[in-house]
Amino acid sequence: MPNILIIEDEPAIRNVLRDILTDEDKTFKVEEAGDGEEGLELIKKKDYDLVICDIKMPKKDGLEVLQLALNINPDLPFLMISGHGDIETAVDCIKKGAYDYISKPPDLNRLLNSVRIALDRKSLIKQNRTLKDENKALKRKVSEKYEMIGNSDALNEIREMINKVASTEARVLITGPNGTGKELVAHHIHEKSDRNKMPMIEVNCAAIPSELIESELFGHMKGSFTGAHKDKAGKFELANKGTIFLDEIGDMSLSAQAKVLRALQEGKITRVGGDKEINVDVRVLAATNKDLAKEIEEGNFREDLYHRLAVILIKVPGLDERKEDIESLVEYFAEKIAIGHGEAKKEFSKDAIEALKAQSWTGNIRELRNVVERLIILGENPVTKKDVASFVIK
Repeated sequence: MPNILIIEDEPAIRNVLRDILTDEDKTFKVEEAGDGEEGLELIKKKDYDLVICDIKMPKKDGLEVLQLALNINPDLPFLMISGHGDIETAVDCIKKGAYDYISKPPDLNRLLNSVRIALDRKSLIKQNRTLKDENKALKRKVSEKYEMIGNSDALNEIREMINKVASTEARVLITGPNGTGKELVAHHIHEKSDRNKMPMIEVNCAAIPSELIESELFGHMKGSFTGAHKDKAGKFELANKGTIFLDEIGDMSLSAQAKVLRALQEGKITRVGGDKEINVDVRVLAATNKDLAKEIEEGNFREDLYHRLAVILIKVPGLDERKEDIESLVEYFAEKIAIGHGEAKKEFSKDAIEALKAQSWTGNIRELRNVVERLIILGENPVTKKDVASFVIK
């Protein structure tokens, strides 16, 4: 329901304007003020969709009300009216931020048309602001999802490395055991890069059967194999102008490795079953938990591809190498888990934290997160060393 404020010192004019608006649309909620000060006080207290304001008024004139009101709400449409109008007055109103200017007595059609357009504009501004807020919330959510928790020397070195390489086009190979957060490093590189307005496409090479990996990466043409019912773009095409993250690249087949090498060398790919070359502009980030030097020796990974990928090497340490971050990680996970369960956050005693630091974390951060959830469910509040001994230490 549009909420409209009429600021006019002449009661007869206020009544006419109110009747015009309510006769035009019964959903209009119309409020009135008899002078500029009264109108400004109402604007401070309520959210209006439109203000129709006279210029010549006692106490505060319309132009003063206009300027003060727009300081309060810059998006509030003002329709200025005056019986002493001229071109200079109209131009002055528009310069000071009014949406429109109408002379008295107002032409009915001109007034209603201006009111409708102003209300539509206010509605669009609200929608745009809502979309911007949703986008900001989504970005915050994504940022929180890929937050790097801790302040250890090892983690700070990685942050420093990310800051150095993110703005370049250099390919990065991220190594480290499972569960250490290699994907977090990749996301931070992408978000800090000049490509961050475009997508980062993730491919888990270990999760895709070897016979389908080429189709997944490069796409396929209809009929190129059983089940290929239509043409399909691959991940390299989808990541064009953005970033592709090849996770667990050590598990990629040699055939697919050859095609990835060509894509890196020439900036071109060909869909499975096709003969057309497709240009792609993609930054490649890759990660693996394998020793690629050993994989090269055993003939499982191409040395030339390794050198193409490993322009920059970032090694993510296991949790056992950065135990000083455990307290921060426990605090972070405890808060997130409490929110997820819809319950009050449980605290962890100092002796519980020390007991967790004394553990060996072969499953790294992923394992720690699961342990924190277990302790929150089964332990007391605060979680104690005794709880750790009961539910964690084997």
